[in-house]
Amino acid sequence: MAGSWISAEEAQARLGVKLQTLYAYASRGLIANRGDWEDPRRSLYAADDVQRLALRKLRGRRPSPSDEASVGRSEPLLATGLCTLFEGRPYYRGQDAVVLSDTANLEEAARLMWDCGAEDPFNGLAPHPQTGTGPDPRARAFSLLAHSAAHDPATLGRTDGVLQREAAGLLTDLCDAMCGQVRPGPLHDRLAKAWRVDGYKADVIRRALVLCIDHPLDAPAFAARTAASAGATLAASVLAGFATMSGPLESGKTAQVAGFLAEAKRSSSARNAAAQRLAQGLDVPGFGHPLYPYGDPRAEAMRYSEELTEIARAGEAVTGAAPSLDFALVAMSRTLGLPAEAPWTITALARATGWIAHALEQRASGGRIVPKPRYVGVEPGGEVANEDDLEMVAAE
Repeated sequence: MAGSWISAEEAQARLGVKLQTLYAYASRGLIANRGDWEDPRRSLYAADDVQRLALRKLRGRRPSPSDEASVGRSEPLLATGLCTLFEGRPYYRGQDAVVLSDTANLEEAARLMWDCGAEDPFNGLAPHPQTGTGPDPRARAFSLLAHSAAHDPATLGRTDGVLQREAAGLLTDLCDAMCGQVRPGPLHDRLAKAWRVDGYKADVIRRALVLCIDHPLDAPAFAARTAASAGATLAASVLAGFATMSGPLESGKTAQVAGFLAEAKRSSSARNAAAQRLAQGLDVPGFGHPLYPYGDPRAEAMRYSEELTEIARAGEAVTGAAPSLDFALVAMSRTLGLPAEAPWTITALARATGWIAHALEQRASGGRIVPKPRYVGVEPGGEVANEDDLEMVAAE
């Protein structure tokens, strides 16, 4: 079996999981996958990885610290109706996210994600005094969320309509905080005015916001749901997402792409810059995504200058992987002449919309997220615990 690849159907059968769970395992690096050379619409999965996970399930154990160190991530799984992948494309509540980005603005997408129906919680919102302080969008966002988390009421015992209205106000205030002043109009126009662009450039920002709202459950969304499961305020749930996204493994990707673009421009050619990184044992940031072996349709929906397109082609030629959404966001921002912090700002405001959706969904589910740790430390008496025999279950 060593080195062999199997179909998704066979991998599902061996693991006894749904297709979405198999995708989650692949996205977290637990199962290697690649395209099927005979049928480019299909993916194949490493049989060795599938067997390893099947044996782990049979033993009934969670990953040990050494397991998690090898894959870099743990594997929490939660039921959600917000975002999934189907035939290589992301869907928000059953709607193709890329198609949605053709026409929808962030507020319209938020109404879909928050399950508002015919109600528009953004209608007639009065501007709030600026409560976010700081020298840059990131600092002002954290400041505003911390202030709101400390003063807003908890979510428990409140109706959906009231919470959706609060969510709309929170998202609008967050946008104004990032912009540094209160402005009227749709959220993408507020960002565009703050960055002194308009016309088609504002429309590109609109599209980027919609494309970044959500993705199959990741660490920041899980953090937001965990906070919401305890009845925390919406602002506190979003703050949990922001705190998790602040780590370099989450928000550092666009900065790494910017660094590679600088290397490519200094080098004799972008191809040489990419090849040199590989020769040094480094990856080429901004290329490849485990869930999109044939290219990320969100990145393909973005457009940027011919110079940056040539860099994208060179990176893809060297790595064999298509540009990611992170590359497209940085390239788009540079093409439009936006500030250096624009990719982070767009991503953060869009993801906040998704984290609010996760918080509302978690509240509606009524369940608390309580981890079930397995104790592997020193037993009373001084002996090291046997991981398969000693377990501590968190008390509620």
